[in-house]
Amino acid sequence: MDRQPGSLPAPHGALMPAHWRDFWALTKPGVIRLVVFTGLCGLLAAPGNIHPVIGFVAILCIAMGAGGAAALNQYYESDLDALMKRTAKRPIPAGRMDRDAALQFGLALSGFSVCIMGLAVNWLSAAILAFSIFYYAVIYTIWLKPNTAQNIVIGGGAGAFPPVIGWAAVTGDVTMLPILLFSLIFFWTPPHFWALALFVKMDYARVGIPMMPNVAGEKSTRHQVFGYSLVLLATALAPFALGLTGWTYGIAALVLTGIFVVLAARVGFRVAGEGDALKPEKQLFAYSIVYLFMVFTALVIDRAVVPVIAA
Repeated sequence: MDRQPGSLPAPHGALMPAHWRDFWALTKPGVIRLVVFTGLCGLLAAPGNIHPVIGFVAILCIAMGAGGAAALNQYYESDLDALMKRTAKRPIPAGRMDRDAALQFGLALSGFSVCIMGLAVNWLSAAILAFSIFYYAVIYTIWLKPNTAQNIVIGGGAGAFPPVIGWAAVTGDVTMLPILLFSLIFFWTPPHFWALALFVKMDYARVGIPMMPNVAGEKSTRHQVFGYSLVLLATALAPFALGLTGWTYGIAALVLTGIFVVLAARVGFRVAGEGDALKPEKQLFAYSIVYLFMVFTALVIDRAVVPVIAA
């Protein structure tokens, strides 16, 4: 008999018929969209040319690698996911997939993505891709997330590699601009995730994950959200200040990140009362996703309109 969503997970090692949609869900497609987009922007912003087919393969490998890492993350955290409201319907905790199948799927995707990237594109981009998978699946998931409230701060590097990989796929090297793009995502991650953590903190508390609101308290978390938004502003403007981009990106980065800072200030200096709907926190979280898409789009447009020499 097929298990229904919300039922108890199957015993370890049990054979479970899994639908293709469950494998797709393991890759966290919502996250992959952002990963693929920033990787594509890194590729398009890089100086030089790449054959469209090779470029497509590079982006496909980034997507496969991110999906494989996400599957490994869900394999490892399946017991915790079963206890959290927002993750309980994922394929493993809902009993629709065997954990071993998820592990094999994650390892296969990860391995194939690195091998294909190395053979079809170049080995520098493959090496960075391999490290990003290891960073997310091992350093973040196994070590940082369950052990420190700084998990998101340090672990932010896991999602910051795609534009560097895209750049390296074209140029075969890594220069200042892709490093700044890495830093942009790195410093965007804490306010993005802490805004989420503020309105789902009970989920994290229930499973013992030391997210910042549960460890340092709401007041400290809110102040850090605002503080990181200021660091993000400086980081977003750095490519323009260093002459690596033109005015199109500079103006867009100033306006878009300025809005981010304003929304972060609303979160950072308020006190949530009993029964508070946490609307400012939800607005910041929603805008933070749109923000990253828009600022990277501005970068690509800027590089197309006003080509510059990357330092």
